[in-house]
Amino acid sequence: MFKKLALLTLIWALCLPIAFSQPTEKFVKVLVAADHADWTYKLGEKVKFTIAVFKNGNLVKDAKVRYEIGPEKQEPSKKEAISLATGSQIIDGGTMTISGFLRCVAIAEIDGKEYRNLSTAAFEPLTISPTVENPADFDTFWREAKDELAKIPIDAKMTLLPERCTEKVNVYHVNLQNFKIGARLYGILCVPKKEGKYPALLQVPGAGVRPYGGDINNAEKGIITFQIGIHGIPVTMEPSVYTDLGAGILNGYPNYNLDDKNRFFYKRVYMGCVRANDFLTSLPQYDGSNLAVTGGSQGGALSIVTAALDSRVKWLGAFYPALADVTGYLKGRAGGWPHYFDKLGRAYNETKEKIATVGYYDVVNFARRVKVPGMYSWGFNDETCPPTSMYAAYNVITAPKELFLALDTGHWTYPEQGEKMNNWLQEKLKGK
Repeated sequence: MFKKLALLTLIWALCLPIAFSQPTEKFVKVLVAADHADWTYKLGEKVKFTIAVFKNGNLVKDAKVRYEIGPEKQEPSKKEAISLATGSQIIDGGTMTISGFLRCVAIAEIDGKEYRNLSTAAFEPLTISPTVENPADFDTFWREAKDELAKIPIDAKMTLLPERCTEKVNVYHVNLQNFKIGARLYGILCVPKKEGKYPALLQVPGAGVRPYGGDINNAEKGIITFQIGIHGIPVTMEPSVYTDLGAGILNGYPNYNLDDKNRFFYKRVYMGCVRANDFLTSLPQYDGSNLAVTGGSQGGALSIVTAALDSRVKWLGAFYPALADVTGYLKGRAGGWPHYFDKLGRAYNETKEKIATVGYYDVVNFARRVKVPGMYSWGFNDETCPPTSMYAAYNVITAPKELFLALDTGHWTYPEQGEKMNNWLQEKLKGK
């Protein structure tokens, strides 16, 4: 019994860092903050950054700091090494004349160890426009893909996991046929035991390769939950198997077949999200109308994609969506994860074929087509999914939308963000 509980705890811990964990506290804290409370400025308006270094709750006098300032993910326009006589200093950050984000990164060296933090000022972020092309045959391409998927039998197989079941919830390891005959999609399904009809929540994954524990908590509150993987492999194996796969054959999977829109890796992933809904909506316990999708990072992207592709989805919840406006780098600004065209990837990926492919998969073009209410949440300090790229997608959404900002967060969330999102989804799904 204790071994089973330990394994479940490990699986849950492995799932959390992708979308919901906070960075660990550090002995020395470097704080960087823009001088407007909302970190938001008008074009041409000057921003000042305060850099402060604390140890044991007190300012560290004469702390040695190097800092740099510039548009996010671009070469810095200002670099300097300074000594903070009082432990804190105000820095002139300059301004921006086009909408975007200006970032100040500070690194303090204390007792031979470096400590880093940052602050990012927004300049009229709600006016950021996408750079990615919107293919003329985008809707035709995805309609045909869904038509092909519909011809593939679901062939659902459910295996009860007694060690994970609770007094109120049955937990299953599920696999479905997806994308083509013989290809499978795996996930963890949690269904309330009490007889009745329930709303459903599809949970789509952040990037990486890992096992999944399932969302028992929401199932105990009367919501069917289905937490899926995207790699066509079981999601209940030993953690070491996923480590090996992530370092081996699945290393770099977001780049697979990027030069061919029909063979690109994410085609099977996007169709897998639709297939997961095929399964959820076929369950006898499903209430027939209330379906939502949620996730963070890659999962934030998949939430928007799924809501745009599948009219059965009524609500979406997305934390810091990836795969948004990835061509930003080609226009001199930050692009979304996985940074196909940044200074490291551009030489290899800047081809006619690859640029054409991303237009069919970029989250911006799905965001244009979202018709259902959504809750979104991110921070300005995200260095994995730059806020420039996320706003490029958010700004083209015409459906009802709410944005909950946690300004100082990077690619992680505070508990309050998770609580707010979960409460919003529960309220929508259960009509309360």
